Amino acid sequence: MTHHERPAPAPADDEGGLESLRGDCARMAPHWAVPERTPALPASPALPHGVSVPPSSARLLDALSEYGD
Repeated sequence: MTHHERPAPAPADDEGGLESLRGDCARMAPHWAVPERTPALPASPALPHGVSVPPSSARLLDALSEYGD
């Protein structure tokens, strides 16, 4: 940004603030259908195969344990 440019002003709060927003959300919530939740099936340990990790990433991950101990 040069010395002639100024950041854009923050938008005006024409709607009444956070409490108004919360009220709007509460009024809209009944209109949104929530899909029925289905439990996720566990993945087989045999599925993630063929993954290769570059040596630099392997060294980085190996060194992370030093910070957690």
